[in-house]
Order: sequence, then structure tokens, then C-alpha cells
Amino acid sequence: MPGLFDPIKIRGLKLKNRLVMPAMATKMATEDGEVTDRHLRHYAARAHGGVGLIILEHTYIAKNGKASPGQLGIDDNKLIPGLRRLVQAIHNEGATVCIQITHSGSRTTRQLIGEQPAGPSNVPVPRDEEIPRPLTIKELKQKVAAFVEAARRAVEAGFDAVEVHGAHGYLLGQFLSPYTNRRQDEYGGDAEGRLRLPLEAITGVRDIIGEAIPLFYRFGADDMVEGGLTVKDTRLIAPRLEQAGVDVIDISGGLGGTGTARFSEQGFFVPLAQSIKETVKIPVIGVGNITDAVYADTIVRQGRVDLVALGRLLLSNPDYPGQAAKQLGVEIH
Repeated sequence: MPGLFDPIKIRGLKLKNRLVMPAMATKMATEDGEVTDRHLRHYAARAHGGVGLIILEHTYIAKNGKASPGQLGIDDNKLIPGLRRLVQAIHNEGATVCIQITHSGSRTTRQLIGEQPAGPSNVPVPRDEEIPRPLTIKELKQKVAAFVEAARRAVEAGFDAVEVHGAHGYLLGQFLSPYTNRRQDEYGGDAEGRLRLPLEAITGVRDIIGEAIPLFYRFGADDMVEGGLTVKDTRLIAPRLEQAGVDVIDISGGLGGTGTARFSEQGFFVPLAQSIKETVKIPVIGVGNITDAVYADTIVRQGRVDLVALGRLLLSNPDYPGQAAKQLGVEIH
């Protein structure tokens, strides 16, 4: 079986190793969501350190889908030149780069977006304070179109791959979850109805980015709240994502996120990733406080996951990939 520092090919994209920097918000953007020089330095340093793939932080597809101040945007053509500069800075240091596109749904505030947050129903994500209003079907069609336009801009900016965010209680995750989606129309009810909006976004993005560019999906594979999605549910859903054109499933969990206190053991989401991997033929990314190179290499060689995401570790130590290779006795270039 291949190891952590063996290459992997996904559609037309070849990654030099299986180490991934996952999407992590930096809050470095301007008020209008533009790339700054801080972004260039931040991501170039991680690319220089030897990681195979960088998944750029969650980037909003519409102003009313902004989740926090300082978030990157991809909702306007004027943002493309800055994103292109960032892609080039990462490429110059030898890494490939994917952009994560997202809409916050109800996981925002009236103060930030200037209007009442909206989602599938008037049920907030756990720990969110504002009560959202239900989106109309016309608005849902607009959200799908916004995902498609964001993906078009990503291709124009030169990204190697695009990741659609369907986790952490953002819009697509809200629609999939029976906890937040109490609709009785075609976008709610049973799993088929709740899956409708995510699949429309996936197929729209797949069509616009073309056949050569990989499509990733950040999948909240367990809501971890009573009345939410369980892994029993998502094992049935994952093959539908693959059929719709997803090339890589990027596993996470927790409808309202996880925090660090509840999950601290190394590889806490690896069993979840392994369970989903059993149901699909496409690569799966595992994550969860992974800090040991031998452990990371072992879970790849055992076939439990195909790629390993290192989040907080790469924030604190951009040079970790080289150190991990040395520990494993592997030469990297």
C-alpha cells in the first residue's frame, strides 16, 4: 500500500504527497473579502514546508453568506486578480491549491450581513443565537447559481481544485441535517429531499469546472447532536456524492463544529473517515489532531484513509512535512 509521501493522482491533478493543509479561517481578508499580503506570506510558508495540497480557507460565495469578519470572498469578479496572486504564490513554493467555497446559511449575524440570517427552517444550528428565516425556493436557486459562479471564478483564478463546503452547519450541511431542516417541500422531509440542495450545488459546480479539475466535498459525516445526522445516515449518502461527481470526500463532523475540549485524541475523526471510505471508491481525507508522522503514515498504508489533513500542527509548524519525512526516512524534493 502507498504511504504518506507517495504521490496520488485525482482526475488530472497529481499531488506529490498525501499531506493536506485543511481549510482554516485566518480572518486576514479586507472588509470586501480581498486577498492581502498576509495571505501570501501565510500560505507560501506552508507550501514551502512541503505539504502536498493546501485547501484554502472557506471563501464566501455571496455577501449574505459571509460567516465572519476578515473572511475571504469569491462573490465578485473583482476578487479574481487577488486570488490569482495567491495561487501563484503557493505554486511558486511547490504545492497545489484547492479553494473551499461556502455559504454560511444561518451561521452568521444580522450585524455582519445587514439582514436576518436565513437557512432551511427557523431552527438555528446548536449554540447559534439568532433565529433564521426559511429560504424560499427562488432563493435556493440563487444559492446554487452563486456556487456555480464562485467555481467559475476559482477556475479563472487558476486553482487546481475546488471544494464545496457541506460541513460544520453551513448552508449545505443545514439542508442535509434533519436537526435544522424541518421543511415539508421538495427541499426537506426525507433524506432525498434534504440532499436535493447539496446535490444541485455539486452537479452545478461539476459542470462548470470541467472534467480535468477535481471536485472535493467537505462532508459533515456525523452531526453529533441528538436529532441530527449519524454515520449510519451518511454511509448511505456518501455514494450519492460520488455519483454526482465528487472526486474526494473531506471528512469532518459536528453540526456546530467540534471545539478542542471534546475531541483531543490523535486521529479522532479517522474512524469516521474509514467508515465512509468503506462505502465509496474515491479518496477520503482523514483529520483530527494528527501530530505523529508514524501514525499518519500507518493509517494511509492500512487503507483507512487516502490523505491526511494536519490543521493546527501546520499553523504552528509550517516545516513539519520535511520533519515528518526525515522521521520516516523518506527524501522529499
